[in-house]
Amino acid sequence: MESVILHTNKSEDLSLILQLARKLGISARKLSKDEFEDLGLSIAISEGKTGEYVEIETFLNELHDGSKD
Repeated sequence: MESVILHTNKSEDLSLILQLARKLGISARKLSKDEFEDLGLSIAISEGKTGEYVEIETFLNELHDGSKD
């Protein structure tokens, strides 16, 4: 299975793309803003997994230091 995510600010364009996908026999649906954000978070978590244990204090310090940029 392969997938693609398309983003547009024009609902007319999105409707046209969805119609075309359905005519081509491609499963397609719109994602809500929350679903889109959840997907992005899921991808970020998967890419960030190292399988290594991290001390909580170290993690929190890195978060705090990173927010100063």
